[in-house]
Amino acid sequence: MTPGTTANQPIDYAATLSAGAKRLILAAVLIALFLTSLDQTIVAAALPAIVADLGNLDLLAWTSTSYLLVSATTLPIFGKLSDLHGRKAVLLFGTGIFLVGSMLCGLAPTMLLLVIFRGVQGLGSGALLAMAMTVPADLYAPAERARVQGLIAAVFALSSIVGPFLGGALTDTVGWHWIFYINLPLGLPVLFFIVVYMPAFGGGLQRRLDLLGAGLLILTVVPTLVAFSLDRERYPWDEPLVLGLLAMAAIGLVMFVLAEQRAGEPILPLSLFAVPTFSLMCAISVLTGGGFITAVLFLPIFLVNVLDTTATEAGLALMPVTLGLLIASVISGDLVQRTGRYKGALILGLVLFWVGFWCLSTLTVRTTLSQIWLWMAILGLGAGAVFPQLNLAIQNAVRFEYVGVATSGRLFFSQLGQTAASAVFGALLTALLTGALGSSLAPITARLPTQLAGYLDPQKLRDGGSRATTEFAALEAQMSRPDASLGREIRNAFKQSFATSIASLYGYGLPFLGLAIVLGFAVPELPLKRSNLQTDVE
Repeated sequence: MTPGTTANQPIDYAATLSAGAKRLILAAVLIALFLTSLDQTIVAAALPAIVADLGNLDLLAWTSTSYLLVSATTLPIFGKLSDLHGRKAVLLFGTGIFLVGSMLCGLAPTMLLLVIFRGVQGLGSGALLAMAMTVPADLYAPAERARVQGLIAAVFALSSIVGPFLGGALTDTVGWHWIFYINLPLGLPVLFFIVVYMPAFGGGLQRRLDLLGAGLLILTVVPTLVAFSLDRERYPWDEPLVLGLLAMAAIGLVMFVLAEQRAGEPILPLSLFAVPTFSLMCAISVLTGGGFITAVLFLPIFLVNVLDTTATEAGLALMPVTLGLLIASVISGDLVQRTGRYKGALILGLVLFWVGFWCLSTLTVRTTLSQIWLWMAILGLGAGAVFPQLNLAIQNAVRFEYVGVATSGRLFFSQLGQTAASAVFGALLTALLTGALGSSLAPITARLPTQLAGYLDPQKLRDGGSRATTEFAALEAQMSRPDASLGREIRNAFKQSFATSIASLYGYGLPFLGLAIVLGFAVPELPLKRSNLQTDVE
């Protein structure tokens, strides 16, 4: 079956539900979205306390990786399930699993069990994310949906602001366990509103799940994400384990494509990629998702090592991008709903995104914190104008029976772009820093005694950060060779290396965001449908 056919005519709930019922359902969905996006940021502040309590530092990174890995992998599957069996069943399942996972995480007695239970949470998160992006399409026709898409982006932005502060406050007062327990009192009302007020939604396709396609999708995505998530210091790209995972993913992809071509109701209909808006928006999602995570992931490294900020100050420096996203998502949603045109907001947002990224590529040791705040605000305004239009345009372009899998598919590509970018650009930064530190320190080490010269190893400085230069100064004092000018020279070389490397990193990202702008111009501007059952948009 293709996106142009249906087995059962769906019901246009957007035209039948009362305004009050719509608001209650939307509120429940937005709370669920807030919870699952909050759990991507609230854990960070509690990590030191978790390690002190549970130990096993080697598994610490997997407390986040397992959550994101399971969530991203299951997104298309839950989107398809909602098209087959209705959104309500999937949303109830996702909310229930998420709350159970939260309780288990709070009770976890070991780091290994915490990682496993975070995976359970991620399973619920995949369903919640897919439904949070899709249910608004059931409640409102595309012509009425722009403001709602803006609210969704605003919820993401709000959770990224609240998460770190709430995580720190709960950890410092009642303990790290409560960063998970807090989901229970917030999530139970969501279950109530879903059960009482929400119709089934969706369910307009043949009721048969493509189990083979789902399995092959997992076989493709899981090895890919694991390969990109591994520590590049311990597992470089030519490591047999990494190559094996990528080979497994490649085989899985080939088998998945072949299986989907033959499936009666594929888990991810390949015919969706024949819809220009869908394929273009998925490509833009990969590029902007990767660009956004690159901007926010590596800027704190610059702030701490070049501008000598504290970790808290570095976190606050990211606030402008969140506020910009929050403001632009609301304003752009309102303008698009008033005008019925989304392409202008999309292109303007992509251009602002590129400009903000270009500003970051000009970072130097003389860059001020106020300049960075301005640049991040510009980037945030661009992201806030872009992100809501991605969902709106796709949901407007595909047949309503496929809105679930199309929406979750786009979100899946965005998360795939984030995972790939964080891994690839992280490895690139490691290489750039090693080379820059080696070059800048070479003239200095040539003038030093062997004991000191050996200490100024580029890899040690790169990994130890500013602590390494402090330790160097202490060692120098112990040798009764105080030389303030030499210490300043070393620290200046250290800062210059970090500034040059991180600026170059952002420079390498500019062509990808330039490509996103080109793709944005290619997106067809389809009239926003006045009804969910309207089909004559292309």
